[in-house]
Amino acid sequence: MIVVVGKESPAYVEAAGEVSVRFVDTLADASDVYGDMEAVIGRVPPDVLAKAPRLRWVHSPSAGVDADLTPEMLASPVVLTSSAGNGGISLAEHSILLMLMLSRDVPRWMRAQAERRWDHYRHGELAGRTVGIYGLGNSGLDLAAKAKAFHMRVLGVRRRSGQPSPNVDELCDLDRLLAESDFVVVTAPRTPSTLGVFGRDAFARMRSTAYFICISRGGIADDEALLEALRTGQIAGAGLDAHGVEPLPPDSPFWSLPNVVVTPHNGATSDGTLRRHQEIVADNIRRFTGGEPLRNVVDKAAGY
Repeated sequence: MIVVVGKESPAYVEAAGEVSVRFVDTLADASDVYGDMEAVIGRVPPDVLAKAPRLRWVHSPSAGVDADLTPEMLASPVVLTSSAGNGGISLAEHSILLMLMLSRDVPRWMRAQAERRWDHYRHGELAGRTVGIYGLGNSGLDLAAKAKAFHMRVLGVRRRSGQPSPNVDELCDLDRLLAESDFVVVTAPRTPSTLGVFGRDAFARMRSTAYFICISRGGIADDEALLEALRTGQIAGAGLDAHGVEPLPPDSPFWSLPNVVVTPHNGATSDGTLRRHQEIVADNIRRFTGGEPLRNVVDKAAGY
């Protein structure tokens, strides 16, 4: 039996063939069949993992799986897959949006519009600027392609250096990326090796005219170090879709800083993201029931 947490999809039933598929609003609604579950599309809490002896496969609804990798999941032989690639296009678009908003100071225009005030000023442009992309997965590589369309130079840092990196002018280490980039964009997953990478040291190595953008996961940047860099002018500004604490608390200083654009972690909340997620799930259900290798298998030790 395959249990799907979420709305019904005929494509999933068709992909499963003769294998039974049950749709539930929450996994607790399937408590009567925990012993029969072989696969779950959705997150599986540790207590449920212990009650599902036949479980062989779990598919995370997210591209990032930091919330799924509980100690129990790490110790389990259950195969974990992700929806990596579903939001890459949308997140790359969101990165470009934040870069444009910051370089042209769009909040200043919005304030002027609210006040019905004609505020004509000289602003920046992306052409000729350097974007440094920290993490060249699906969203990072799509951002590289979009950045080249804006006539930008693209630097990139990636863990697996042997893989192709189209539209990236140069792969480099983090020190060089920080020193040479006008925009530093974090598209990497949150893992033990990326947690807190952007701290006081990292922001001190950025240009005072550079912008920091995070669209993947909070926690990769140290919030206190980022606030200090923004308040002191160590960096020019930030575009933040992913935050260390979510939802971002109403009393967070990030809301009111004039050089920060805040969005509520919905850079990938698009119809296209949902469609691609459903396509990945349907394909994996077909593969699972047909005994084929699954897509997007997570390396639990690496965290993605």
